[in-house]
Amino acid sequence: MRKIILASNNQGKIKEFNAMLEGVYEVVSMNDMKVEEVPETGRTFVENALTKARNASEQSGLSALADDSGIVVDALGGAPGIYSARYAGNYGDDEANIQKLLKAMQDVNEGKRSARFWCAIVFVESANDPTPVIIQRGWEGEILREKVGENGFGYDPIFYLPTQGCTSAELAPEIKNTISHRALALQDLLAQL
Repeated sequence: MRKIILASNNQGKIKEFNAMLEGVYEVVSMNDMKVEEVPETGRTFVENALTKARNASEQSGLSALADDSGIVVDALGGAPGIYSARYAGNYGDDEANIQKLLKAMQDVNEGKRSARFWCAIVFVESANDPTPVIIQRGWEGEILREKVGENGFGYDPIFYLPTQGCTSAELAPEIKNTISHRALALQDLLAQL
């Protein structure tokens, strides 16, 4: 199996990618390869993912896969968007991020709480790959008023899926890994690769 590096130290993402790529690629993390993170200074999900992929490939010598994803809330003009992981100030503080989003949405009426998880995935053969593969996909839902469910990570407990009748955090991982924004993007990426 070919080894690639996932440009992330987010344990939730690493677990999801390993589950989705099992039998196709051996995925190693940035920690595994002693790769230092690069600042996410892009203005879009694609810019951030491309920066992370090129950095991971350059430092590891491996082909790299990176995603930049987050939640885009219509009533908040697209916020938190690319700042989803650090919305409340500290990177990766899921509980603080959820509470800040719930507070920002407290006066938003039902029917106007639409949102989507958005994912940009980038694959580069090498750090200087002139033709990176770039895939973007969304996953439509609504923001609840309180947390429901224990699975997943990030905003999953407040992201309600009308098509499933539950939150993302109530889905079994094997179901989420076939229908989420990241799953759809990864399926398309694998088809292109």
